[in-house]
Amino acid sequence: MKRNRLEKLGDFVLGKGFYIVLFLCVAAIGISGYYLIRSVSGSEPAQEPVTANPSVTLPDSSAVFPGEQSHQPQPTPEPAAQPDDPQPKKDAETAAPAQPREVVYTWPVKGQVLRGFTVEALAYDETMGDWRTHGGIDIAAEEGRKVLAAGEGQVAEVYDDAMMGTTVTVLHADGVTAVYSNLAQETAVAVGDPVDTGTVLGEVGRTAMAESGLEPHLHLELLADGEPVDPLDYLPELN
Repeated sequence: MKRNRLEKLGDFVLGKGFYIVLFLCVAAIGISGYYLIRSVSGSEPAQEPVTANPSVTLPDSSAVFPGEQSHQPQPTPEPAAQPDDPQPKKDAETAAPAQPREVVYTWPVKGQVLRGFTVEALAYDETMGDWRTHGGIDIAAEEGRKVLAAGEGQVAEVYDDAMMGTTVTVLHADGVTAVYSNLAQETAVAVGDPVDTGTVLGEVGRTAMAESGLEPHLHLELLADGEPVDPLDYLPELN
């Protein structure tokens, strides 16, 4: 006699079905516990999901973290006000050239004028054997006679001229330049030396080849503004 389906179901439940029912009960309890926990924690704010591009708040660029130095330019402090200088500096004064002053001239040597000043007319030159101008005067004086400065000033040049021999040039205080030529080779002054009226410049010599045909003498020239002038216009009259 065949067993009906109800009997078979009973045997299954009493056999393997017991474990199935036990599993279903445990599952039901677990699901109930899960929803219970969700209901308890439902008041807490939901966590925002982390996406591929999370929002990041950068710190303030002016903040300086320990061990770092700020690269922003710092304001330069203004210099503190200085108290007034009790002795203010004076502007540098430009040294003005010395003003020319009047000079009273004297004869550098006393003697006869052998040849006078002539620049507009030709005069016969005994040494050169021709007619030419003469930019100074020749004052007769024995060889070795002391030659004096005709006025105060400063020695500008000392040199040997190929035609006029040993020469000393003095810039006098009034701006007139005096040229003393035909001196002995050894002079008593050097360039830059100050001289007073009567200072010894050297001695009469015989070094001027262009005037070697004359007796011993001093050749004297005066230049005003670079132009030759007659020395007799500056020298006093001889008694």
